[in-house]
Amino acid sequence: MKAITRDKEGHYIILKGSIQKEDIPLVNIYAPNIGAPTYIKNILEDFKGETNSDTIRAGDVNTPLTSLERSSRQKINKETQTVNEALDQMDLIDIYRELHLKTAEFIFFSGEHGTFSKINHMLGHKLSLYKIKKIEIISSIFSDQNGRKLEINCNKNMQRY
Repeated sequence: MKAITRDKEGHYIILKGSIQKEDIPLVNIYAPNIGAPTYIKNILEDFKGETNSDTIRAGDVNTPLTSLERSSRQKINKETQTVNEALDQMDLIDIYRELHLKTAEFIFFSGEHGTFSKINHMLGHKLSLYKIKKIEIISSIFSDQNGRKLEINCNKNMQRY
């Protein structure tokens, strides 16, 4: 580990280190329940100077990014559209959605509303997608949220296709 940056409120942590001798910065974000889309848009813009195209951004952003990520298939609202536009401008993609275009698999269950959604995301730069081997959702019986597993190919000699 080369560096760790975190905020006082516990909403994010940035880890700068190496995996198999390749620098892969990791950012974990927890967005507040209220105003999550605006918070996510602002925090990602704030991180521009500390991140690069190899950075993996993950976390509980409390916001489904597409209607596929809600069991109710409710359309996304204007705030979420703004987040998606900001992701586009930064050339960031939802890694899971990019590799599973039509799959409706959920991470979170709201007992109060009786709905499922995918509010946790792993975001990466479009140019680094070729480094991703696989991403999957891992079931959990101990929490209202399932986990995610991301496999990265750290082979420096790998070609982009």
